[in-house]
Amino acid sequence: MSLTADLFWSFRSPYSYLAIGRYRALTASHELTIDLRPVYPLAIRQPDFFERNHPNWLGYTMRDMMRVAQFHGIPFGPPRPDPIVQNVMTREIAAEQPYIYRLTRLGQAASRRGKSLAFCHEAGQLIWGGVSDWHLGDHLAGAAARAGLDLAELDAEAETDAEALDAEIADNQAKLEAAGHWGVPTLLFDGEPFFGQDRIEMAQWRMEQKGLRPRP
Repeated sequence: MSLTADLFWSFRSPYSYLAIGRYRALTASHELTIDLRPVYPLAIRQPDFFERNHPNWLGYTMRDMMRVAQFHGIPFGPPRPDPIVQNVMTREIAAEQPYIYRLTRLGQAASRRGKSLAFCHEAGQLIWGGVSDWHLGDHLAGAAARAGLDLAELDAEAETDAEALDAEIADNQAKLEAAGHWGVPTLLFDGEPFFGQDRIEMAQWRMEQKGLRPRP
């Protein structure tokens, strides 16, 4: 019997990107279905988060994400452009955000079709995998196609049904917090949250206790 889990995930989170390919590989190798539930990043939910953090936080995080990528052999590079428009020096979040709302709504539209894990992984590889100008040309259309989706259809839905999609995204966040956490990436399995890219092996261990098996 195939097991199911939810993955709470953000397009702006480097650790979400560093986890998603490994979770997707797990669904390919084992009898497991993961429903990715996108949420808006802290920069949208708590715009003063970065201003309140310790001055060393950003420098350490950047060093750590690079070595995690190197350790696992995951292509990685600073997003160009960043999904969140932010002043790097002052950490101030811009009022206008042309990328993150579109991306997150696209991810939720893909979730409606049961293909959010594939789409967000493909798009994440553009954003965090070193692709310049990932938002231009046919980059995102290619990502959607590789996930078995049509970008024009997703974009149309993201525009005409934005309010309902945002309500679903807010519900994702509420479900994450109800499960006992607030950050991403968090995998929720059988009521138990596993936060961070460094909890994948532990999540797999728990799922194996509950009957997770390799695909035949």
